[in-house]
Amino acid sequence: MLGVQLSLLLVLAAAVDFSQAISVFPRNTTVQSAQELLSAYDLLNATVGGRLRSAVPFERPCFSTFEGRRVAVDRDACSTAQASYTDPTYRVKQFGGYMLPQWETCQAQASNGCLLDSDDPSNPLAFQGANCRLGNIPPHYIEVKSVADVQAALLFSKITGVRLSVKNKGHDYKGRSSGKDTLALWTTGLNAISHNAKFKPEGCSTTYDAITVGPGALTQDIYEFADKVNRTVIGGYHQTIGFGGGYFLGGGHSILSPVYGLAVDRVVQVKVVTPDGVYRTANACQNRDLFFALRGGGGSAFGVVIESSHRTEPRITLQAAVLKFTPSGLDDLAEWYSLMVNQSYEWAKAGWGGHIVGPTLVHVNPLLSNADAQKSMQPAVDFVQARGGSVIIEELPSWLAFFNKFVTMAQAAVGPELSLGTRIIQTSIFTSETGRAQLSALIKETLPAASPYIVAGTPFNFKEEPGATSVTPAWRDAVWHLSTKVQFQYNTTLEDRKALYNELETRIQKFRDLTPGSGAYFNEGDVYEPDHEQSYWGPNYPRLLAVKRKYDPEGLLDCWQCVGWKGPSDPLYQCYIKL
Repeated sequence: MLGVQLSLLLVLAAAVDFSQAISVFPRNTTVQSAQELLSAYDLLNATVGGRLRSAVPFERPCFSTFEGRRVAVDRDACSTAQASYTDPTYRVKQFGGYMLPQWETCQAQASNGCLLDSDDPSNPLAFQGANCRLGNIPPHYIEVKSVADVQAALLFSKITGVRLSVKNKGHDYKGRSSGKDTLALWTTGLNAISHNAKFKPEGCSTTYDAITVGPGALTQDIYEFADKVNRTVIGGYHQTIGFGGGYFLGGGHSILSPVYGLAVDRVVQVKVVTPDGVYRTANACQNRDLFFALRGGGGSAFGVVIESSHRTEPRITLQAAVLKFTPSGLDDLAEWYSLMVNQSYEWAKAGWGGHIVGPTLVHVNPLLSNADAQKSMQPAVDFVQARGGSVIIEELPSWLAFFNKFVTMAQAAVGPELSLGTRIIQTSIFTSETGRAQLSALIKETLPAASPYIVAGTPFNFKEEPGATSVTPAWRDAVWHLSTKVQFQYNTTLEDRKALYNELETRIQKFRDLTPGSGAYFNEGDVYEPDHEQSYWGPNYPRLLAVKRKYDPEGLLDCWQCVGWKGPSDPLYQCYIKL
């Protein structure tokens, strides 16, 4: 019976009527035999034009054993992987490469992965005599080129019971774009970029100056494209983020957000294949419930995005403040963070946005003159210069000029195994002397373990349309997004990983206790975020859940702590460590 049903994939591919087939076939939850699945994958491959691939860890060439079998070491390919192990522009091109490599492994099982030593990728202890395993990397993936590819995968999943995962660029702190034994949809090839100065969302009358992008378009490429047409796109702080994918779906903060809003505030249309197989256009004039969900509901819970359109700004002149010093000790660093706490409210009001990590500040402002920027930043300048540090406050002609000069050197590292705990810090903390003192004291307490990473990227001055987006309302009355981290090594044991995750939980819980009623950022959240529905979406969650049930009544698309997820005991999450 399974073979007969699967043979319909070919017929349906010709008829392009996948959504009808998806609604007709009952969902199969029975585990298929290896031979049945092999035949099924052969049929699927024919349906998607031969673009079904078998995955292999990109580190595999360094290993002499793969899945318990002897294999040849490819020294040239191994050398390339070692030299490029922490290069985001290399890693993003590898299906088996994730920006945080622990999600390539099955963390819950000992030695189920294929990692190099991120501190020294040539370290032979990581690969000599070790068994490279597929871990949490999906064994098969489709290089998505069309709507029909996504529809075929959904039908395949429903008929065979094989679960799905969706990967774009692999910038994922919670492992939602990988999945042991899943069939993956790799959308990185959907990378078109276009500009329309009078873009009109379908069915609407309002026009926008907008760019339209596929989910696979790299953020840096989008910035360069926008600059060529004298526009500015409000986006993330990394070259290889998939701007039109998970970045905006989860909210999308930017250091320009204090003036121009979050990514979800700026998207005006999304074209998406929903889990029922229908290719839909969502905007303010049609499928409004879906549009609301896609503006912050996060991940692949509501479908697979094919393209999205986003409002732009004219090319903007920026004031950039880049300050750095060497602290004399932790007390000196704590004093610096205290200064940041005490200045950040005024900076937010003035339009500054940026990052603070350890003894470094990188901020931008599109509103002030250079003279006013110097005056605004003077307290920080005095602090840094008193310690012999470096100070740059300069005017730059565009966002791209700033990005190329400063961001590519300071963007988040890829290759190390990092896990974050995060919290949105409300405005009320910064406007209260007691609140500032409590936050400063808590940061000082945290410093021996790690320097908090501060993103001044909340939509502080932006006037949003009430009820239009589904991110937690905590974003709308906050000054900081704060994170703290732990780091694993390639050979960290299961017990030590548990201990580090628990240490992180203890550390970030203190910031939760300081900020009751606030929330966290879905895209950079704690893997084990408690009460995640409240943290990520607050009062929007019931509405999101209703949308999820409408478009995905059988739960074909699921991901860790996404809207409507089935919980940690689901076999889909077998590689997550149970704390």
